[in-house]
Amino acid sequence: MKTLFATALLSFSITVSAADKPIGIVIHGGAGTISRTTMTEQQEQAYHVMLKHAVEQGYAVLERGGSSVEAVTAAVIVLEDSPLFNAGKGAVYTYDETHELDASIMDGRDRNAGAVAGVTNVKNPILLARAVMEKSVHVMLAGTGAEQFAKEQQLELVDNRYFDTEFRYEALKRAKQAMSPQPHQAAVPYDPAWKMGTVGAVAIDRSGNLAAATSTGGMTAKRYGRIGDAPVIGAGNFADNNSCAVSATGHGEYFIRYQVASEICSRAKYQNKSAQAAAKEVITELKQVGGDGGVIVADKNGRLSWIFNTEGMYRAMKTEGKDAISEIFADGE
Repeated sequence: MKTLFATALLSFSITVSAADKPIGIVIHGGAGTISRTTMTEQQEQAYHVMLKHAVEQGYAVLERGGSSVEAVTAAVIVLEDSPLFNAGKGAVYTYDETHELDASIMDGRDRNAGAVAGVTNVKNPILLARAVMEKSVHVMLAGTGAEQFAKEQQLELVDNRYFDTEFRYEALKRAKQAMSPQPHQAAVPYDPAWKMGTVGAVAIDRSGNLAAATSTGGMTAKRYGRIGDAPVIGAGNFADNNSCAVSATGHGEYFIRYQVASEICSRAKYQNKSAQAAAKEVITELKQVGGDGGVIVADKNGRLSWIFNTEGMYRAMKTEGKDAISEIFADGE
């Protein structure tokens, strides 16, 4: 049964309808090896509670007339502040037992975007990515330069130990054992058990504007300043009002090589396909070349969907007139 789940492709879609422009938001908290056999009932409940809280926070912004950019920011902040997810407080450890965080955000109105990579002392990297988008002429800042910009923008800074958690440290020790005696991570085949993960949100507001946001701690035991897809516009994050908004999670190297997020929106735009159908195609093709993961999608008409090719993906959505729903496993429970 485990093999069946690992190769299954799960998709889900909701069409949002309203007298005015539709509003809606979808979030994810990472995809990968997520099994009932390794999760207690209490842990599962904790994930559901936090997912619903995050999606409700984002939806509340939309409901009071806020922008999609504000909504995805609000949702991702909740996930970054929770130790349950590999972003912000719950970020995984690098090989050197520190934390390096990445994030990006994109506005579908004009494809303005901001991203940060390899930051170590910014409490909420998504806020720094948004500051790069709105308060600089650049798209991506990295490392100490990004941290200096965060200080100038008066964002909250923390000691790197703020991101320490016992659960992630145990994952690091297991990863190092698997890597030994290899000289570096790149020589070791990817193991989903290393708890890769990302958080993200996509939304559509009353004006029909799309936005996407993604944030991550990266890959457990990463070395040499490795950066994945989360801060790469077009790979792990993309938004364009003419097509769709996408936030991705999974094995980042594949998402970069196949430009997953923008590829989905391009197929929707130029091949006259629904964004959900385009996402299903791309995630299926990704699995065929060895790429595990999933995406959440909002299209220009307010249709919301998710699709993934792994055992599970932490996810939730909220649409107008409907209660928030959250799911974890491939069978929708």
